[in-house]
Amino acid sequence: MQHPKFSKSADRKFVRELQKRVRKYFKDNNLSTHANLSMKLKTVLMLSLFTIPLLILSLGIVHSVGMLFTLYIISGFGMAGIGMGVMHDAIHGSYSNNSRLNRFLGYTMNFIGANSTVWRLQHNVLHHTFTNIPESDDDINMPFFLRFSPHKKKYKIHKFQFIYVWFFYGISTLAWITMKDFVKLFRYRNIGLIESKKEFQEKLIELSIWKLSYYIYALVLPAIFLPFSFWIVLLAFVCMHLVTGLMISCVFQVAHIMPGIVFPEINKDGEIKNNWLVHQFLTTTNFAPKSRILSWMIGGLNYQIEHHLFPNICHVHYRQISPIVKSTALEYGIPYNEKSSFAGAISDHVKMLKSLGK
Repeated sequence: MQHPKFSKSADRKFVRELQKRVRKYFKDNNLSTHANLSMKLKTVLMLSLFTIPLLILSLGIVHSVGMLFTLYIISGFGMAGIGMGVMHDAIHGSYSNNSRLNRFLGYTMNFIGANSTVWRLQHNVLHHTFTNIPESDDDINMPFFLRFSPHKKKYKIHKFQFIYVWFFYGISTLAWITMKDFVKLFRYRNIGLIESKKEFQEKLIELSIWKLSYYIYALVLPAIFLPFSFWIVLLAFVCMHLVTGLMISCVFQVAHIMPGIVFPEINKDGEIKNNWLVHQFLTTTNFAPKSRILSWMIGGLNYQIEHHLFPNICHVHYRQISPIVKSTALEYGIPYNEKSSFAGAISDHVKMLKSLGK
């Protein structure tokens, strides 16, 4: 598979200036670009929110259906917190300057039922490099019933996608823990992201073992030890994933599927006319920059522009470097897409889904 290339000559002065100013912020304030105490405390909290409810359920001491669902839903919030606020930084290598620690914390992705190898290839390699570019960005390469790009073939069913998309957002992590990781692993082998046959086999075995382990401690053990019918426990398990799926999908999709966002096409020479950093500004949106609570909960991903520009910087620093990024962009005439609230971003996301379905 041939991926596009970005211009190395366009906006070079802007790129150098932006990078210089961000480096200066950390140098002047004698700060590390990695995790701070707040980030470490969040890590402990999110891991606890996920694991403690499942441990309580596996002990068989819960006798109320209401408590069953409550504990699973709490675990769902912890799962989303791990996904957005722990493993995300770790797999980007921004959690720590210790690569072993990053790798270890990256395995929290496996711990919540997904797979760190597949995520790294889909998110770090394809999405971050080729944001909103058809075929190359796997985050917009959706099944036929979802149209997330104006360059994708349109069907009559897309007229209603703004209604039914929420169901698929909800079940997204259920798809993740069942079939998606396997499908993606085979796809990445076929397009050359996994070249070695031995490596592919090892990753496939590792993926299968992690999946089996997840199902055992997240579903099988509670079903065995709790005094409820299996279908009730299964329904609570599904509710946990509905919470996680909706949270994660909304946060990631509203950053890129928005009115005014660019979906670049590749020219005949296989190139994108813009510099890679400028491309990130054109294809990404921030939202709710003043909401510290939301930002803390979703791993700073309301500052998606800063994240895409500097994925090697831990998300706890995005709020501080955002004014630097914004002022520099506006100074050089680069658009800085931003929505004042999360609700407003969701509303605009719906408008974009309607527009893509017309």
